[in-house]
Parts: sequence; C-alpha cells; structure tokens
Amino acid sequence: MSINKVSPIWHPMTQHALTDPEIHIDRAKGAYLYTKDGRKIIDAISSWWVITHGHCHSKIADAVKNQADCLEQVIFAGFTHEPAERLAEKLLSITDDALEHVFFSDSGSTSVEVALKMAIGYFEHRKEPKHRIVALEGGYHGDTFGAMAAGSRSIFNKIYEPYLFDVTHLPFPDTGKEQKTLDEFEILLKQGDVAALILEPLVLGADGMQIYTTETLKQLSELCKQYGALLIADEVMTGFGRTGKCFACELAGITPDIMCLSKGVTGGFLPMGVTLCTQDIYMAFYQEDRTKTFFHSTSFTANPLACRAALANLEIWEEEPVLERIAAISKSHANIIERFKVRDDISDIRHIGTILALDVKDTTNGYLSNIGSTLYDFFLKNDILLRPIGNCIYILPPYCISLQDLDLIYNCVEKALDYLHDTDNGNTLI
Repeated sequence: MSINKVSPIWHPMTQHALTDPEIHIDRAKGAYLYTKDGRKIIDAISSWWVITHGHCHSKIADAVKNQADCLEQVIFAGFTHEPAERLAEKLLSITDDALEHVFFSDSGSTSVEVALKMAIGYFEHRKEPKHRIVALEGGYHGDTFGAMAAGSRSIFNKIYEPYLFDVTHLPFPDTGKEQKTLDEFEILLKQGDVAALILEPLVLGADGMQIYTTETLKQLSELCKQYGALLIADEVMTGFGRTGKCFACELAGITPDIMCLSKGVTGGFLPMGVTLCTQDIYMAFYQEDRTKTFFHSTSFTANPLACRAALANLEIWEEEPVLERIAAISKSHANIIERFKVRDDISDIRHIGTILALDVKDTTNGYLSNIGSTLYDFFLKNDILLRPIGNCIYILPPYCISLQDLDLIYNCVEKALDYLHDTDNGNTLI
C-alpha cells in the first residue's frame, strides 16, 4: 500500500490510511481555533478536555513568559523552586485536608502510574498482603502500560493485553444496576487482597461520557474505608470544573486516598501531572531504609514553566467568576436536552456540569461505529470541533464559550443528525 501523506508526523488516535490531511492551526484565542487558510473553528471539546478558561488566556501566557526569563527547567531530585512550592501549597489548599503530599509528573498517564505505584508500595512496605488493583469496566486511565492495565480491556489496548498486569474490573454501575457493582466489590474486598480501587469519579470519559451517581461513588468510597483498601480518584478529566464543582469528588462528599490531576491543572496551557496522597501513604516510604525510596521520576518533573502556568490558572479561579461560567454552560445544556429527547435517532442523553453527551442509534455501538467519523467530518465542515467517541456525540467546551456559540453547536448537532437520517451512509440509524 502506498502512503499518501503530506507530513512525516504520526498523529495520535489517527488511522492515516483513512483520514484526510490534518488541519493546520496557526493560532487560538478564547473558544476559537484559527486555521492557516483563514477559518475560525469553535473548539467545542476544549482540545481533548484540557482547555478550561480559553485558549491563550493572557494571565497564563504572561506568567509563562515571565518565568521563562527566570528559570525554565531544573532537576527536581535534590532541588526545588518557588513555582513548585507555591503550587503544592495552592493545590493542598483547594483539596481535602486529608491530602497532604504532592508528587509532580508530566501527564495524566504518569499521574496514574505514580498512584498505582504508591498504592502497591504502600502495602508492600507495611508488609500487608494486598496486591490486587480493582477498576471500573469501561474506565480509561491513559496509554502507558500501567494505566492501560487499570483501564478497560478494549480496542485501545487489545493487542497489548498479554503484557498487562492483572486488574479486576467491576461492572459499570449503570442506572438500576448499582447494587451489582457494590456487591461484587464487597465480595472482592472480603478476600483481603485488594490494595486499591481506581476510578474516574462520576464520569467515564473515553467510554462515551458514561455517568454514574454520587451515591454510588460515596458507597464505593465507604467500602474502601471499611475494608482498608485505598481509593484512587482519577480526576484527570473531571478535575477543575468539568462536573460543576472544582473536583468531582466534592459532589459526592468523599476524600480519596490518592488523587490524580492533569489536563486542567495548567488551564490546558502546558503538560503536567500531579498525584496527591495522604500522610499515611507518604510515611510508608519515609524511612531510613533506602530500598523503600519511592523510585519514580520523569525528566520534566515540576517543570517551572508548567508550575507557573498552573499557579496562574488557580489565580484565575480566585479572581474570575469561573463557577458562574460553568453554571451557565450547565444550565444551557440542561435546557437543550428536551429538544434532543424528542428525536427517535437518539438512544440516550447524559448531562453533568459542562458535559453533554448524546448516543446516536447505530447497529455498531462504541468507538468503531462508522457514525463517528461521518459526524466528525460534518462538524468540521461547519467549523465546529466535535470529536465523537464512536456513536457518542459529546460537548465539553472551555468555560469562556458564549451562549450564542453553544446554540451554534446544538444547531449543528441537529443538522448532523438530520444529515445522517437523510443519507443513511450505509448505517441503520433508526
């Protein structure tokens, strides 16, 4: 097969044999992406869920520019710097008091790898025979091997499955089936070998924005406490406002033993991973025995530029009406649901905070549904970036988006659904 590419770059989650050349973005501002050929595209998915306040927010841009003139990078083993120290203090001030220590890395996946290693090492150093990791079916925690192991076995990692360590997956607590999940988890806990439960609190992002209840999350947390297992909350996507509060765990009134952050921690400006943990976990590694050191590092741990971007992001939360903007988006989503409910080509509608998700009826559900690529092309032709997860259309905009642009997005989704209905595109849709 000959290769038809104009660039040597291998792009993520892209089957280059089936896709058109990539769209060249020259600049971005607020909720908009501006292309090299003069188009203006609404970024309705926050550029893969990372942009919170909007592209190129001047406060974050200025902070990074100023930091670049002072300190751009330094080894973080044996050294520290003001942006990292201030950021750690800020993060601890906005999370539960039980979280007392901060470990920096450089992505969501690495924050999860750190969390898993903390959990396993914690029980190993305490000489407790707990080694089992439990996760939710459908969960996604990243694409490094430990994160893949914790995630659902799916098309994303099928060929690597022989190389992944064993993780027990609980059934997703779908509406009306929550007790089955809770019962299966308690059966596992009674065996006495569960080290940790890792989950995306309230929303499973890559599984098509599947949502479960705050009460279920609270009950899972209580089971962890009852049986002495750790709870790892992967707030990489849900953190910093996506579910309506700063953190999804707040909605359920729970405190995890370990919390993973990334994406919105810098407002989407620069890569960063953060893993927060309790004093108890930290102390399991705090010993005069060098073999009990927490052996994990990344080259750009606590990069000063990323730390300064994160500080500026948190300052925006303090100085601007961020929660009011989030509430306005949530209200807009809630108001539009009735328009989509009357359609017979939609099988399910889900909404929490700034996230709205619609499942389009199709004979092939999930990531490999052909509907996804058809819809993606339609949205882009109408200058809107929406990237369906198979047959799931989701809207997850930056908080600066206007109500007028939200209306444009909703209208475009309706037009796209009408287009599918009229052309059929080889799919049985309704």
